[in-house]
Amino acid sequence: MKKRLLAAVLSVIMVLSLAGCAGSKEDNKDSGKETKKETEIQVFIAASLNTVMTELAKEYQKENPNVKITYNADSSGTLMTQIKEGYECDLFFSAAQKQMDELEADGLIVDGTRKNVVNNQVVVVARKDSKTKVKGLKTLKDAKSIALAGGSVPVGKYTRAALISIGTLKKIEDPATITTKEISKALGGVEISEQDNVSKVLSAVVEGSCEVGTTYYSDTYGYEKELNILEKVGYDLTGDVIYPIAEVKNDEASKEQTAAAKDFLKFVTSDASKKVFASYYFDTDVK
Repeated sequence: MKKRLLAAVLSVIMVLSLAGCAGSKEDNKDSGKETKKETEIQVFIAASLNTVMTELAKEYQKENPNVKITYNADSSGTLMTQIKEGYECDLFFSAAQKQMDELEADGLIVDGTRKNVVNNQVVVVARKDSKTKVKGLKTLKDAKSIALAGGSVPVGKYTRAALISIGTLKKIEDPATITTKEISKALGGVEISEQDNVSKVLSAVVEGSCEVGTTYYSDTYGYEKELNILEKVGYDLTGDVIYPIAEVKNDEASKEQTAAAKDFLKFVTSDASKKVFASYYFDTDVK
């Protein structure tokens, strides 16, 4: 009898012990899932890319739900400075070649990852209910107020280059160095509100604090009912408005993070993504 009772107790102990082992395996599986659950990448993007890149992130995450994409959107000049100062960044998507050139010269870009993605176009805009006399760049002097990005902001530099091309400003080696005060003087003293990125230029016009402004064609997406495009400035005046993307050297990145960054860069430069860019008024015919 005692032997039977002892055997029964040992059987129960063995069952519980096996259950415990099974539970440990399950816990290990679960914990394995947790460690694998999410990889975050830091992507610095020009402010004019914010809307389209938000959609592209959603599309990418349908197939890659474990990758979290965190955007830092601002002027390309500001983003370049942040990268130089050591801000953690995995990918940089600039609105101009200049900022990417500087980072590459400083050895901060991963060799062989730089690609030209899209072209854009500078436009002169006003609210639809505006009674402005401005028809385009040549008549900016007729504006009561202008929203204009600073020279370190790509759209600000392209605008200055265009004003040089039409003879409003004197030709100099670097259009970005022309101050807002100098532009105002060349336009007969018109009031200019300098903005530190293209999105703020757009907001100043949409909200009515400035009569006209120069922004990108892509930034007018979603504002078709509020804005009139007074002029699409030709590439012959601004030069191409190429947006390059590249992987940034990030010593703090894990292997998973680096792999995710490379994969997202591949997605952004894919044919499928070109269709999305085109729907947001970007020109995808870029070499």
